[in-house]
Amino acid sequence: MLTIRLTRKGKKNQPFFRVVLVDKRRSSTGGRSVEDLGYVDPLKKRKSFNAERIKYWLSKGAKTSTTIHNLLVTEKVIDEPKIKVSNISKKKQKEIADAKAAAEATAKAAATPAPAPVEAPKEEPKPAEEVKPEEKPAPASAESSGEAKEEPKA
Repeated sequence: MLTIRLTRKGKKNQPFFRVVLVDKRRSSTGGRSVEDLGYVDPLKKRKSFNAERIKYWLSKGAKTSTTIHNLLVTEKVIDEPKIKVSNISKKKQKEIADAKAAAEATAKAAATPAPAPVEAPKEEPKPAEEVKPEEKPAPASAESSGEAKEEPKA
């Protein structure tokens, strides 16, 4: 399967990305690309895409990465909605989805009128035991606290 994605070029702390068409099974960091389709320079904020060739390869069944898809939508090369890109782990996404579902269930339960609750006989609370305040020891003298005590001179 062919994929349109970014490959990083450039030196350390000077990123430069090429937009390439590559076989999905190949490494994104290296390997031979089928065709170069443009570039993205984030430092100089320049982008260039070969829109005609991108549309051609998309018509042939090539897929885009989410980042490239959103870049192409921004540059109006393709007319589709952006894809939400999330850096949240799948485990965290599942927790969020479960919490959201639980919140919706409670909201739905609160919205529907509940049948009259059957009141259970209330138990009388047991008297709490009185807590005696602990006695604090007398303040320690200066000798026991390690401070040097001055002796009067005669």
